Amino acid sequence: MKMRKGPSAALMIVAILVALYTLFPFFLVVINSMKKANDIVASPVSLTGASISQLTQNISNVVSNSNFNFWAAFGTSAIITIVSLILLALFGGMAAWVICRNKTKWSTVIYMTFIASMIIPFQVVMLALISTFRDVGNFIGIKMLQSIPGIVFAYLGFGGAMTVFILTGFIKGIPYELEEAAAIDGCSPEGTFFRIIFPLLKPVITTVTILNGMWIWNDYLLPSLMLGQNGPVKTLPVAVQAFVGSYVKRWDLILPAALLAILPMIILFIFAQKQIINGMVEGAIK
Repeated sequence: MKMRKGPSAALMIVAILVALYTLFPFFLVVINSMKKANDIVASPVSLTGASISQLTQNISNVVSNSNFNFWAAFGTSAIITIVSLILLALFGGMAAWVICRNKTKWSTVIYMTFIASMIIPFQVVMLALISTFRDVGNFIGIKMLQSIPGIVFAYLGFGGAMTVFILTGFIKGIPYELEEAAAIDGCSPEGTFFRIIFPLLKPVITTVTILNGMWIWNDYLLPSLMLGQNGPVKTLPVAVQAFVGSYVKRWDLILPAALLAILPMIILFIFAQKQIINGMVEGAIK
């Protein structure tokens, strides 16, 4: 039996170089968040002028800035992200289960529609999306733009395709005999899903939720279009734009604000990377 060889030295060097290249922008954000504005402009790549005390001062200036309104933006991002993730997991699981178990030509068409929508860039549909949301909101009497329900509904549409795609592959590997046994015991279809299927989806739902969460939390383009850069409701990435003027850019505020915006997702990924990998592996095995 041949022993499995590890990665070669050349491959490790390439991997390290790619990792350094990927982390370099984050490194710039961190070190420049610890500087005064003049030091950032004078030497953006070096550690000259960087200090923990200056980082604390910059973060304090950001949080207390009335234009940024950190806590309101943080709360808005948290509400949009949490509500969107709960609905994506719930409705995505239901849709994937029906597509897998209800073998008809219509279920195949619906599934292929989900897959096809994944290859359409958002930039292609963004103008039509805003116009449609405005017209639908006027028709039903509900404000769809510059409102949290409207952008949550949009995230359900854009995030649903990947959610259904991943969950469908996992559900196909769940033995159908479990559902037959539940039906014999008198369990309704709804009960079968919530008592049998949904608990089994926990590993892959955790993975999908983390991936969708990082995307929704860090997204800038969709919130800037639907909520507006000067609207009453802003997410953290949109609120950072408050420090960018036509002629003056407050780098000593922009970079600490960007660091505060991405920090929650970095912490989440550090603690949840094992669950992401396990969910992907289990989905592939299924």
